[in-house]
Amino acid sequence: MDNLPELRDIHLPSEGVSIFPIAHGWWLVLCAIISLILLIHLIILLRRQSKKLYAKYLLNKFAKDNTLASAVEMSEILRRICLKKYPEAVAYTGKKWTDFLAQKSKKTLSENSVTLLQTAPFRTRDDNTFSEQDIDDLRKFCFSWIGENL
Repeated sequence: MDNLPELRDIHLPSEGVSIFPIAHGWWLVLCAIISLILLIHLIILLRRQSKKLYAKYLLNKFAKDNTLASAVEMSEILRRICLKKYPEAVAYTGKKWTDFLAQKSKKTLSENSVTLLQTAPFRTRDDNTFSEQDIDDLRKFCFSWIGENL
């Protein structure tokens, strides 16, 4: 038996082979990559928010205490933020420190708050030069500065 005459010749498809529709496995790989990218962005956003929330928590912790010690703590919190974000500003003291803070914020510092930031670490605990309103103004500035810079 000779079946050779019954065989048909090789036929090429009339159109080229298309990449679409993609197989289901490739759709799963694509969804996994997109999910991974979204998860990374979410983690970065949550880490930024957690830093800001922690700094505001520390400020609220000293909110009940309107003394000179709370002003020192507020300055330390701002310096800790600058340590990570603005390392060149950590060594600033006095007028240079307050000018830097004012430059990085939209809210202005009152004159008493500037003096308080500059001199609070060097004053004795029982010094009553500054009022509770001055310390409260400084706290509001710190909240604003943290919101803008973290």
